[in-house]
Amino acid sequence: MIGQAIAFFIFVVFCMKYVWPPIMAALQERQKKIADGLAASDRAARDLELAQEKSAQELREAKQQAAGLIEQANKRAAQIVEASKDDARKEGQKLIEQAKAEIEQERNQARDALRAEIASIAVAGAEKILETSVDASKHNEMLEKLAAEL
Repeated sequence: MIGQAIAFFIFVVFCMKYVWPPIMAALQERQKKIADGLAASDRAARDLELAQEKSAQELREAKQQAAGLIEQANKRAAQIVEASKDDARKEGQKLIEQAKAEIEQERNQARDALRAEIASIAVAGAEKILETSVDASKHNEMLEKLAAEL
């Protein structure tokens, strides 16, 4: 039995000296790999979370910029519409003024033509009444004086 105890003791010492260290080294290496893997997993999770926060922030900023650009575009469109309306009003006013000037010119021409016609009718009527010839230039001078007085 003492022989078995000595053999067992030698076996234990042999295992502790030659078998145990490689097994412990393998266990420690495996434990280190697992710890490194867990740490890398935690870092990756933190990095993912930071990346998601950053992308969400950039998305918010992009939306704000897009909203600002849309607002600027809408303001510019409103300005263009207002400018177009003003231009159209000015052009309409210009056309109205031209039309009024044309109407006034045509009215003056019609008045002059009517005056000339009335003068010739008056001269013809006066000739018939007087049965004598009346000088047309003198008659026109008299009518212009009468028109000027009125």
